[in-house]
Amino acid sequence: MPRHDQSSAEHSLPNSMRISEIKARALREAAEYLIASRQAERALSAGSHAPAFRLRDQDGVEVSSELLLRRGPILLTFYGGSWCPACAFDLEALEKMQSAVVARGASLVCVSQQTPAENRRARAIAGVTFPILGDTRGKVASQFGVRWRIPELLRDLHRAGGVDLPTFNGEDSWTLPIPARFVVGSNGIIEYSEVDPDQTRRSDPRDMLPVLDQLSRPRAA
Repeated sequence: MPRHDQSSAEHSLPNSMRISEIKARALREAAEYLIASRQAERALSAGSHAPAFRLRDQDGVEVSSELLLRRGPILLTFYGGSWCPACAFDLEALEKMQSAVVARGASLVCVSQQTPAENRRARAIAGVTFPILGDTRGKVASQFGVRWRIPELLRDLHRAGGVDLPTFNGEDSWTLPIPARFVVGSNGIIEYSEVDPDQTRRSDPRDMLPVLDQLSRPRAA
């Protein structure tokens, strides 16, 4: 009987509320899975050489890390998707500091496995002006060590919460990037690395500004 009552109570909730609660549970369980797997610990860290990339942005324009590094450092963030509330807040926070990043001679770019159309939608929702680059099947994320595959046992839970990755990403690998930020110096070396398996939280992106300050200072001869 208690089980029946619980089910009735769940069905009495507005559909949007049930979906929101299911999504929150899916994100929590994904974080627990990632923490247990210790995959984040195997991602590239400061001192490593950053893999080169050549990706297209939300409008189909090719963006090359080689060309960006000729201008200066890169602040690179890996983005889960427009379905993730914490990801949207992160994009908004990055947008607010974009002028500070540019003032330090750096470029701000975001990498996502979503389709170009979904990345355009994500930019509109968050109101950002920096590019979101499409990383089909997470090839670049894999090179940085932040690509992971959602296990079968969590996929139905994600779908029930409105997170149908084959629809958002346009392919059925069921992979995502672990939320991550990197600062890459103009020499291609990673100067800052932050990889957090908990998709429900983000640190203040302004923590990266001192790193950019250090890179913008003339080096002693």
